[in-house]
Amino acid sequence: MKVLLVDDEEELVSALAERLSYRGIEASWAGNCLDALALAELENFDVAVLDVRMPKMSGIELKRRLQKKRPAMKFIFLTGHGSEDDFKAGSGEEGAGYYLVKPINIEVLIKRMKEVLG
Repeated sequence: MKVLLVDDEEELVSALAERLSYRGIEASWAGNCLDALALAELENFDVAVLDVRMPKMSGIELKRRLQKKRPAMKFIFLTGHGSEDDFKAGSGEEGAGYYLVKPINIEVLIKRMKEVLG
């Protein structure tokens, strides 16, 4: 499994990538959406784990752009704000994968990644 993690909290996302790698999951990370788009040009990721609220571009907009580049990519959203119902109501992203609230439980994240990949 190859995962792209995107969050403007670089300490969080780099630590999450490291923890996933300890579990045998290949994880790359970006601290902003433009870097994430550049990584997606170079590599084919199975799953993208995206923070919903980031400067300059939301995780929702990033998902839409990544889908154009990599239609088979699956998505999981992260946020420190709100609930899953709030997210679905405000984003129009029904059935977008999964939505997890920070702080992230690594085992739950891995389970969700496996679920979205089928």
